[in-house]
Amino acid sequence: MRLCGRGIRCVRGGREVFSALDFEASSGAALAVTGPNGSGKTSLLRLIAGLLTLAGGTIDLEGGGVELSLPEQAHYLGHRDALKPALSVQENLEFWRDFLGGEAFDPAQSLAAVGLDHAARLPAAYLSAGQRRRLSIARLLAVRRPVWLLDEPTNALDAAGQGLFAGLMNDHLARGGLIVAATHAPLGLQARELRIGEAS
Repeated sequence: MRLCGRGIRCVRGGREVFSALDFEASSGAALAVTGPNGSGKTSLLRLIAGLLTLAGGTIDLEGGGVELSLPEQAHYLGHRDALKPALSVQENLEFWRDFLGGEAFDPAQSLAAVGLDHAARLPAAYLSAGQRRRLSIARLLAVRRPVWLLDEPTNALDAAGQGLFAGLMNDHLARGGLIVAATHAPLGLQARELRIGEAS
């Protein structure tokens, strides 16, 4: 499987964020998107996820599910944790599992993998910032998708959480998945770097 971007142009609010951007990521590999604030790292991930419209260029997933679009084969983990505070930790994960569909896994196993099994019945409103991030990461495990698009994925994680997440990312790559991550911090895994230039 190969994710390719060619000649990508991004325009937000009438301003060109970047243009003529090329990238490539293959199964079993990670691509770290780096650059200063405002350079378009998040915008690139949102373009790949289908949440923004391309102003130019193409993004294609070769070798993925023939009948599925790229967004249907990707998880987008934004820098904000999409949780419903009134629902329990497990109910939040069950909501995402049902909403996303596809090959689903036991929510309890996904919570255990991120160290939140002890908090399964706790309302999400009571979670710390690091625990909320772990719950968002559990969503990546609850439904298997080959492409992970991660925006500052280690934000709010302590050293133990960062190590745990590095292990999960390496497992995903070992299964043939691919990762594109916008980051200012080391990911804890080998990754090619795509640097987006200074914002204009």
